[in-house]
Amino acid sequence: MLVIGMLGQLAGTLVVSTPPFLIPHLHLREDVSLVSAGALAAAPTVGTMLSLVAWGAVVDRFGERLAMAAGLALVTIGAAGAFTSDSLGVLGAWFFLCGVGAASTNAASGRLVVGWFPARRRGFAMGIRQTALPLGVGAAALLVPNVVDAAGLRPAILTVAVVAAVATLVSLAIVDPPRPERPAPTPGTRRDNPYRGHGTLARIHLASALLVIPQYAIWTFLLLWLIDAHHWSTTAASALVAVTHLLSAAGRIGVGWWSDRLGSRLRPMRWVAIAAAAIMLGLGLLQGSMIGIALAVAATVVTVADNGLAFTAVAERAGPFWSGRAFGFQNTGQYLTAAAVPPLVGAVVTSAGYGWAFGGVAIAAALAVFVIPDDADPLQ
Repeated sequence: MLVIGMLGQLAGTLVVSTPPFLIPHLHLREDVSLVSAGALAAAPTVGTMLSLVAWGAVVDRFGERLAMAAGLALVTIGAAGAFTSDSLGVLGAWFFLCGVGAASTNAASGRLVVGWFPARRRGFAMGIRQTALPLGVGAAALLVPNVVDAAGLRPAILTVAVVAAVATLVSLAIVDPPRPERPAPTPGTRRDNPYRGHGTLARIHLASALLVIPQYAIWTFLLLWLIDAHHWSTTAASALVAVTHLLSAAGRIGVGWWSDRLGSRLRPMRWVAIAAAAIMLGLGLLQGSMIGIALAVAATVVTVADNGLAFTAVAERAGPFWSGRAFGFQNTGQYLTAAAVPPLVGAVVTSAGYGWAFGGVAIAAALAVFVIPDDADPLQ
C-alpha cells in the first residue's frame, strides 16, 4: 500500500510539475513573459488548491481506493487534453484539471500510511511516502525540458500522460486500511472535531503554508536560474535539478526516521524551518557564485524536508475520522500559497533579479519558526 500510494502521488506530481519545466522553453525561445509563464506553472496548483478539502471528504466518506483511482483518471484526462492544446490559455485550463485530479493523491495516499502503520514507524513510513513529491518533480526536471528540446512540447506532455494512465490502473489494487468504529455521540459532547478547543492544527497549517514559499521559489526557478544566470546547458541543468530532488527524497526519509526516534514531529520541523531561512538568505546573497549553486542544492533538499513531518503531525492529531479533511485543509493552505509563488517571484526576478527573489523568501521560513506549535501532545 505504501508503494502504491507513492506511485500515485509520484504520477500526479510528475504531471502537475510539467508546466514549471516548460518555463525555459516558453521564456527563452517563445518569448513568453515570466509572469505569463509563471501563471501557467501555477494553473495546476490552483486546481489542486480548490479541490483538496472536497477530496478529503471523499476519502473520509468513501475510502482511499475510490478517491485515488478517480483522481488519477482526471489527471490522465487533463494530460491528454493538454496534449491536444494549441494555445497557452487552453494548455493552462487542462493543467488546471490535472491539478484537480492530483489533489486526490495527497489525502488518499497520506491516509494509507497513517492507517496501515503504527505510530512508532509512521514518521519513517510517511517520510518514504513523501519522497513521491521530490521524485515526481525530479522526474519532470529530467524528462520534460530534454524531451521538449529534442522533440517539442507535445511528446513531452504525451509522456507524462502515459505515466498517469499507468498509475490510474495500479491504484485499483489499493486496499483501504481498517478504521475503528465511530463512537456514538452523547449529549453535550462536541463530537470528534479536532479543531475545537485549541489551535495546534491551525498553527501547523499556517507554518506549512509559510514554508511552501521558499520551496516553490527554488523548485520553480532553479532550472531557469542555472540556464539564464549561470549559462548551463538544458541537459546539465536538468540533470542537477533531478539529482537535487533525489537528495530531497532521502532527506524526507531521514527526518521522518529522526522524528520517530525523538517521539516528536514538530521539534524537527522547527529546526528545518531555521535551516531553510538561513540557506535561502545565503543563496540570495551569493546566488552569482559557485557557492550559490551549492546553496541552491541544499535549499532544494531542506525546503521540502518539513512536509512529511507536518503531514504526520496533522494525521496524528486529526484522528481516523477527520484525517482526510485535515489533509485537505493542510494542502489547501500550502497550495493557495504555492499558486501565488511562481508569478510573484517571476515578477521579482524580472524587476530586481534572482538575489532579491531567493533572499526575500527567507522571511517566510523565519516566520514559520515562531508559528510552529510546541509538540506537547503524545503521538497517537
